[in-house]
Amino acid sequence: MFQGPKWRTEPSDLILPYNSPDQQAVIKCEAEGAPSPQYRWSLNGTLIDLRSDYRRHMSGGNLIISGLDRDQDTGIYQCMASNKWGSLLSHKASLQFAYLENFKTQTVRSAVNVREGQGVVLLCGPPTHSGELTFAWIFNEYPYFVQQDTRRFISQETGSLYIAKVESSDVGNYTCVVNNTITREKVLSLPTPLVLRNDGVMGEYEPKIEVHFPESIPAAKGSMVKLECFALGNPVPEISWRRTSGVPFPGKVKMRNSNAVLEIVNFQQEDTGTYECVAENSRGKNTARGRLSFHAKPHWLQTITDTALSIEENLFWECKANGKPKPSYSWLKDGETLASESRVQMENGALSVSALNLSDAGMYQCVAENKHGVIYSSAELMVLASPPSFSRSALQAVLKALSGSQVSLDCLPQASPPASSLWKKGNDILQKTDRINLLPNGTLRIANVTKRDSASYTCVARNQFGSASTTGRLLITEPTRITLRPTNMEIIVGESIVLPCQMACDPALDVSFSWAFNGQLIDFQRDGEHFERVGGTISGDLMIRSIQLSHGGKYVCLIDTDVESLSASAILVVKGPPGPPDKVSVEEITDSTAQLSWSPGRDNGSPITGYILQARTAFTVGWQAADTVPEMVNGNLLTATVVGLNAWVEYQFRVVARNSVGVGEPSPPSTKTRTEDAMPDAAPTDVGGGGGTKSELVITWEPVPEELQNGEGFGYTVAFRPAGSAGVPWTQAAVSTSGASRYVFRNETLVIPPFAPFDVKVAAFNDKGHGPFSSVATVFSAEEVPSVTPKRVRARSVSATQIEVIWEPLPALPERVLGYEVVYWEDDTKPDTVGKVRISGNYTLVNVTGLAGNTPYYLAVAAFNTAGSGPQSAAINITTKRPRQPPVNVEWTMTGSLLTLHWDPVVATETESPVTGYMVLLKRQRYGDIDMVLTDKTTLELNLPASDNYLVQIKALTQGGEGVGSEPIHVHKSSMGARGSQASGLLPLYSSAILISALLSTSW
Repeated sequence: MFQGPKWRTEPSDLILPYNSPDQQAVIKCEAEGAPSPQYRWSLNGTLIDLRSDYRRHMSGGNLIISGLDRDQDTGIYQCMASNKWGSLLSHKASLQFAYLENFKTQTVRSAVNVREGQGVVLLCGPPTHSGELTFAWIFNEYPYFVQQDTRRFISQETGSLYIAKVESSDVGNYTCVVNNTITREKVLSLPTPLVLRNDGVMGEYEPKIEVHFPESIPAAKGSMVKLECFALGNPVPEISWRRTSGVPFPGKVKMRNSNAVLEIVNFQQEDTGTYECVAENSRGKNTARGRLSFHAKPHWLQTITDTALSIEENLFWECKANGKPKPSYSWLKDGETLASESRVQMENGALSVSALNLSDAGMYQCVAENKHGVIYSSAELMVLASPPSFSRSALQAVLKALSGSQVSLDCLPQASPPASSLWKKGNDILQKTDRINLLPNGTLRIANVTKRDSASYTCVARNQFGSASTTGRLLITEPTRITLRPTNMEIIVGESIVLPCQMACDPALDVSFSWAFNGQLIDFQRDGEHFERVGGTISGDLMIRSIQLSHGGKYVCLIDTDVESLSASAILVVKGPPGPPDKVSVEEITDSTAQLSWSPGRDNGSPITGYILQARTAFTVGWQAADTVPEMVNGNLLTATVVGLNAWVEYQFRVVARNSVGVGEPSPPSTKTRTEDAMPDAAPTDVGGGGGTKSELVITWEPVPEELQNGEGFGYTVAFRPAGSAGVPWTQAAVSTSGASRYVFRNETLVIPPFAPFDVKVAAFNDKGHGPFSSVATVFSAEEVPSVTPKRVRARSVSATQIEVIWEPLPALPERVLGYEVVYWEDDTKPDTVGKVRISGNYTLVNVTGLAGNTPYYLAVAAFNTAGSGPQSAAINITTKRPRQPPVNVEWTMTGSLLTLHWDPVVATETESPVTGYMVLLKRQRYGDIDMVLTDKTTLELNLPASDNYLVQIKALTQGGEGVGSEPIHVHKSSMGARGSQASGLLPLYSSAILISALLSTSW
């Protein structure tokens, strides 16, 4: 709305070194506005004509000065920004040049003659300059500078060197060094000789203050104040400072250069007052005083702001500033000083303009000024003059209102000056009644409306520039009623419900439903997984699916119409299994019990009825329910004792709560805690043994599981004695390996008879002691192998793969015979062909199978027991029969789906097994399966479906197994009604499994 100039960047003071002829000065100025402002500059109050000035030009609003000239360019600059809405003046900014000229040319400085003990001042007399200077003194030659201390001081105000008491070491030449901090230039004076007089030493005298500050020192707010004070004297005076008011110095006040300089940083009003410097020695003291006064440039307390007023209205602006001294005020309009007249009055920062006209529009600035500075506050005044318009405030085309309510129709035209207004109902002008009120701001208010108030209403607005009107229709409706409300409910987590919300309303009204949950509106798109509004236009029922515990709370159905809002609420309590208990800890633990405590979790709407305690170890599969005392832990208990634990086992515990809804989530597990150790309470099981080698007693047992070992240092005690010797003490041996399951007793001095019975028992032990022994078991010592070979060993070839072996049983021997074994091999050059067949009991016949056809084998028989095999019989040899030949001269006929096969019979030779029948193999291409048909004839008929291709093969069968197959016969679908035969050549000798594999892999 306000488009006059507004400052973004205003000029600021510049001080530049005057020793760079190519340097430019850039004084910044930038404003915003629409249209973009144009700029002008003035120097020392005179407008700069940039058209005829070749050294000055503008970039944007910035003034750029090149070819700097100290005489022409030094001064006060001010920027003005203007557009069609008005003009603004910027802050004033100074441009200065820093320089340092040389000392005046002279041949030599006069020597300073002084007596030893006397004080002296060496003057610097700095040359012409601009910009801040710093001073130093060279003693005799560079780089030996005078060091300041209690006796020597260099004033940064005058540059002079002060020596309070001259000593003989001070004699020499002194050169003043002047530095310009802006230009970084440095100049040196000619040396000043310091010479001692020879007329004696100066006696003691009281201090004489040579460096002192003015009696009145103005100081700006926030500045750093430095006061210098130094005295000559013999002895060397000591400098101290105080405030005459007695108020101590705050911490920000610092003393420098042996107290010759007092510094006050960030000077404020409370730092004002009289400061006193005291110089004192044994001969007396002297003082210097000065008063620090506070001054501050103006700063704003209240500024003016952009204002838009209608024509003929009155303007009042007020600005307030603070400063020391108190600032004075003036006003600018479009950069020009505003003068008082009949309509314009200015007093103490206040501006009033009565009966505004269009010429009063523009940019105004309040100026606050004292001798330390000037500040500006800017604002735009817009004077508006326009006929009434309802473009932004027209009445609604249709306004609906509830019967019996109060209706307000606003008449708010945009008009300058403000317009007068009247109201019409239809074509009739409305007058004020007991129900109809016409407010001064143009609003029409009708109380307790009825159907008779339904009509078109028009507001007409006028001022001297024109008139305008706006019309709207008022429609009175009947109240809306909620016919079905939601009710408080309890529900189990995971179920679904519908909260009803139904209503009846005036058909002219638009209705919308929404739901709030715990004060927040439900977002049905975001939360559609659980919430859905159902019911159409007259029902806002809320369906909640798969209710979670977090869905418990207050639900409010909100019904909004054009004229009113209604609501109905219900509390939904969601019950669920309890939340997990917390802080499960082991309060006390023994070797078999642990006392637990915990804190309850949330009951989730249903009281906790009990707790289940669970435990786990490294030896359990997951968590296991634990036995407790009390046996049933009810919901009021928060402690219980777990019993039946194993000793020396690391346990973790957790607690699960239950209520009427179900069992909740388990608590976090407790920290791992180990039960105390104890003696073993479990004996080893499955004690037995036997076997071994000669003179050995082998004892075996099932090791005790680690979780039952009850402590460290676990092992076993093995006890044994001859069976039936009750009075004989037990021989015991310790096995200290916890996982051991076998002990072998062997004693070279004690001969153990073979296969002698022993009573054996085993117990466990650990560092706490011994556990119980197992039950006594009978174990036999090792026995000796049979000592006699079987006699009359004979063999018979049964088939190409099988040999029958027969021998005579052994007579009664001192050793046990548990059975016989037959060892067979092809020859001594083929060790990988060695095989063995064992048969338990007193059998004297065995069939050796799986042999190669037509192959010689060697066989031997031996008896065996637990000690091993006895001596073998003498080897005999026998050759297996040749494999059966394949059927030959196979002929086949295919008639329709009937396949007829015929082949020559297979006749066994003397070295072959007699033929007992034939096996026909049939493979179907589509499914890949193989069917087998057995027959004792040399002809066969097969019914084959015509929808597939087939592969057929025939084998001879004997007691020794299958023979070699015939060549495969291929029967194609296209061969139905054909015949054929196979050549009589033989296939190579393959085993049955290889033949079947060949059938399966044959390609068509």
